[in-house]
Amino acid sequence: MSKIIVTGGAGFIGSHITDRLVKDGHSVVILDNLSSGKKNQINKKAKFINADIKNLNEIKKYFKGAEYVFHLAAQSRLQPSIIDPAVTFHDNINGTLNVLIAARDMGVRRVIFSASSSVYGDQKTFPLKEDALIQGYKTPYGLTKHTGEHMCRLFSGLYGLETVSLRYFNVYGPRQVTEGAYATVIGIFLRQLENNEPITIVSPGTIRRDFTHVSDIVNANICAMKSKKVGKGEVVNIGTGRNYSINEVASLILSKVKPQGKKVYIPKRLGEAKISLADNKKAWQLLGWKPKVSFDEGISMLTK
Repeated sequence: MSKIIVTGGAGFIGSHITDRLVKDGHSVVILDNLSSGKKNQINKKAKFINADIKNLNEIKKYFKGAEYVFHLAAQSRLQPSIIDPAVTFHDNINGTLNVLIAARDMGVRRVIFSASSSVYGDQKTFPLKEDALIQGYKTPYGLTKHTGEHMCRLFSGLYGLETVSLRYFNVYGPRQVTEGAYATVIGIFLRQLENNEPITIVSPGTIRRDFTHVSDIVNANICAMKSKKVGKGEVVNIGTGRNYSINEVASLILSKVKPQGKKVYIPKRLGEAKISLADNKKAWQLLGWKPKVSFDEGISMLTK
């Protein structure tokens, strides 16, 4: 079994990946400054280090002896990146650079980078393929994630560090954030219904998203760790290949939780791409990964 680093291992996705790695018998070290992660999500069998990836000297020593790094630590939401782009650039670009340097210098075999479908911005051809021409970004967050992909590819070509970038499409599931600037739309809807509030939909509710269950995201990461077909900076979409409008999401959740609940519409926001829809053929070809959880099943598991 391997020693594995998980940056952001106290967060939504990172904690699920940590749980799986621990279950599989690996020795896991979590690096997280708890800026958005939660102590109660830290696996007790993992070693937790309260550390900030923006400080190379602070984190580098923990990479010694590690075979794999799952890099999830980031400023990870669109709207906060619009409000304060400097923080997003510092965390996501400098932080990723430090992770790659630490991995290179300490002899890590492979870094699995959590990228994002937000890099695509608005496109005209769907489903979205990894080689789509990206001409403009909708948010600073999307730009920083795309920069991270390029950095990973550089470190593979220049230094021989194996890397692969996984572009996640709208992850949801247990432990998703329901409060504050980092809340996800499904988390917000469930919290509102729990508090007997109406569901608030960004007008007109026609934005379509490819929602991917966190258990499928975890499986994709494990596949990326094990695959012999990646390691040179490849970029791979991790999505279901189906999408739903926010109106449809609201109606589905209402039908399962509170059929008599109400929907209200709020003003549009900046930085929202109109459509996301993954072409996931490359994930099957390179990783042997396919999604297993349908959207209806995923919502049913959350609303039991």
